[in-house]
Amino acid sequence: MELIRGLHNLRVKHRGCVATVGAFDGVHRGHQWVLTQVKERAEQLKLPSTVILFEPLPKEYFQPLEAPARISNFREKVEALAELGVDRVLRVTFNERVQQMSAEAFIENVFAEGLGAKFVVLGDDFRFGNDREGDFDLMQRRGERYGFECAATPTYEFDGGRVSSTRIRASLEAGDFEEAALLLGRPFSMEGHVVYGKQLGRQLGFPTANIRLQRLRAPVNGVFAVRVDGSGLSSAPAIANVGVRPTVNDSITANLEVHLIDQSLDLYGKRIKVTFLHKVRDEIKFDGIDQLKERVLADIDDARSWFASEKV
Repeated sequence: MELIRGLHNLRVKHRGCVATVGAFDGVHRGHQWVLTQVKERAEQLKLPSTVILFEPLPKEYFQPLEAPARISNFREKVEALAELGVDRVLRVTFNERVQQMSAEAFIENVFAEGLGAKFVVLGDDFRFGNDREGDFDLMQRRGERYGFECAATPTYEFDGGRVSSTRIRASLEAGDFEEAALLLGRPFSMEGHVVYGKQLGRQLGFPTANIRLQRLRAPVNGVFAVRVDGSGLSSAPAIANVGVRPTVNDSITANLEVHLIDQSLDLYGKRIKVTFLHKVRDEIKFDGIDQLKERVLADIDDARSWFASEKV
């Protein structure tokens, strides 16, 4: 799959495609339904499929602290799209210029002149352009002018409700990883490189791998039983903490820390995937390090017991 980093990197070779645009946060079953239509049409027309993504997401640009937590960061999103067979991803930097672009100008600059799109697929509720003035009807009308066809995909429903990133965030926040997996089409996970932290876990006797989340906020918070893959690990049982480490400092930056259960491995600098399976507890601010150590040891025992029960 080809990643095109910005409108300025579009070339003649990129013209002529079947395109769609959206946040695609989580690349869930609803997104997969849209992508199925894109790929089928691309095969019929013998053209590449192109997904347009904004980075940062518009809500993050306008209100970074109030924006919804990301289910997937940009790299995770692109990897999921590649696994689904998308040919190209166009990353559009969402800045003041793009924010002020009218829906008409967006269609002309991106779909018509930039990509030379021959077919555009949109979710039936997708809005775009300054003040969200653009919709499917406008795209369809301008398609007649610029020479591309349009199709709207209806809302994808599962288990009695609409599949959406908002619904998945609610499932994750509630610790319902079974429902989240059903809506995503795969278990929820987060990936990243292990970096050096403050070495507190090692000092307390349970070393942790600290992972860069590459997102403003995480969709989960607390202590979890997880499995870790990558760098020689295959579904290794572990316990993870996602939060702001309130006992240690008053940081507002979310952290992901993982402790492998009953094994030790040097993971510094390695990229790993952490799959969330069960919530052990919410994040708590303790009175001190001794109380923290006591509770973490209890959390590890709880996670070990949960893994044992899963094998029954």
